[in-house]
Amino acid sequence: MLKYQVMPTKSKPNRHILKPLALDEHTAAHVAELFGAFSDTSRVRIISVLAAGEQNVGALADTVGLSQSAVSHHMRALRQLRLVQTRKNGRQVFYTLDAHVAALFQSGLDHVRHG
Repeated sequence: MLKYQVMPTKSKPNRHILKPLALDEHTAAHVAELFGAFSDTSRVRIISVLAAGEQNVGALADTVGLSQSAVSHHMRALRQLRLVQTRKNGRQVFYTLDAHVAALFQSGLDHVRHG
């Protein structure tokens, strides 16, 4: 939610306007990191697969057409940004996309498709 500062108007002292406040530097950096995750086409393709449901690295690699090593590298970045959650089943790790990230991805996809 955007925050506003109430400011009196110069011409009419009893009236006020709402002035939007800029994000603080720390929050802006985190938002930039989040959107940075969407700056790589391979990560976007991985996110698109995870938007449909839980997958392991092997399934992601097969679906996206990347090596398992490359997918693991991307998953590490997504995990560090807390954009995915993990679940272990024996030696396999399954990844699920965070619900907020899935909604953000879907909004971006809708925007691109409907221009």
